[in-house]
Amino acid sequence: MAGVEKIIQKMQTQPNGIRFNEAAQVLESFGYILVRKKGSHRHFRNSQGDVITIKEENPLKAAYIRDILERIGK
Repeated sequence: MAGVEKIIQKMQTQPNGIRFNEAAQVLESFGYILVRKKGSHRHFRNSQGDVITIKEENPLKAAYIRDILERIGK
């Protein structure tokens, strides 16, 4: 979990430099699983049914990062 915490800290301080793989790793560590791929968009869902859609691009837009941080409670 130490690696995930470092990524979260990076997301909070530098939201424009996050890669898709880093964001996916954080989501998966908080119980989200990849449920659908449609073109360049990836859909993750958790056990409560919360769905988040992220466009697979590098680096991710800051809006996606803010949404992820809000959903994981950071």
